[in-house]
Amino acid sequence: MAIPQIMITLDVEECDIPTEYGIAMTLEEQLALSRKGVAHFMALMDELEIPVTIFCTGVYAENNAAWVRNLHPRHEIASHGYYHNAFDPLVDLQKSKDLLELLRGEPVTGFRMARMQYVPEDAILQAGYTYHSSMNPTWIPGRYDHRDQPVTMQKAFGLWTVPASVSTYFRIPLFWLAFKNFPLFVYQYLSRKAWAKTGFLNIYFHPWEFTDLSAYALPAHVKRGSAGGLLIKLNRYLTWLRGSNTVHFTTMRDYVKANGSEQ
Repeated sequence: MAIPQIMITLDVEECDIPTEYGIAMTLEEQLALSRKGVAHFMALMDELEIPVTIFCTGVYAENNAAWVRNLHPRHEIASHGYYHNAFDPLVDLQKSKDLLELLRGEPVTGFRMARMQYVPEDAILQAGYTYHSSMNPTWIPGRYDHRDQPVTMQKAFGLWTVPASVSTYFRIPLFWLAFKNFPLFVYQYLSRKAWAKTGFLNIYFHPWEFTDLSAYALPAHVKRGSAGGLLIKLNRYLTWLRGSNTVHFTTMRDYVKANGSEQ
């Protein structure tokens, strides 16, 4: 049996989650919250020497250009669109890719749409991407129902789709909300079952989850652990993964390169 491939991904964006609950925020406030969370998250990843695929918006990148340039080579930069709260596929796909490539000095091959919304595959491909990870093959009430979609990497219209991981039964999404709200032993069990079926684990977080959100009137399930508990929990989870000696951490770009030729 092949060694399961673990992809830890971070959607680096303007922190606009409070605006979804009617809380007004300036762009600078949104960026400041995300910067703090990025620093906490990436410090842990670098301490553990774990590669991260970072889906970054153009707005965050242009306001944090030195951070993009100076990321450790083990990490991958991919596109999260240009803005987090607006999207024009005719402009933003190419504009964000060009900016990130200019700052990073290497090709940007991956894309993930904000809030995992649908973007036509042909538009993503025409902008020069090799893969996208905007598919969450589950049901999120009020947003999408993708329970009929594959849970393994697929190629369509010349573009690879790397879906977010879900549980083997009932397709419970193993995304950020699950990680922060499930007991760790439950999440570990679901993780093991998921990678046993698909051969990989693709889970995603946001930087604002790792900075104090107590000043904002957000639901408890959204801001749970933001004062530091979530980072401790993530450390325990990643240490558990590393200690198993049966998984391999990789970027999504490298996963697609290594496995795309096999399909």
